[in-house]
Amino acid sequence: MKVTPDLIRYEFIGTEAKVAKSTHPGYVGISGKIIDETRNTFAILHKGKRKIVTKESAVFHFKFSDGTIVEIEGKLLLGKPEDRLKRRVRRLW
Repeated sequence: MKVTPDLIRYEFIGTEAKVAKSTHPGYVGISGKIIDETRNTFAILHKGKRKIVTKESAVFHFKFSDGTIVEIEGKLLLGKPEDRLKRRVRRLW
């Protein structure tokens, strides 16, 4: 998978995710498959239980089907998934 700024437009439901950093210490280390997404949260299936993680307070590691692992700050993912398609992202590199 090619890592580009357009990655924030990706559909994250079904993707493996891990909370790498967070201002909330209880979120760090939560990992599993994303089963739902709202404007401000991800629902992650962690050890058979549904865990809700706010996007704004966390940094996520996403593992895609080809094995690529990408770190994305949750603040970039705020908003409804369908609204992220419309958002323009300034190139950071």
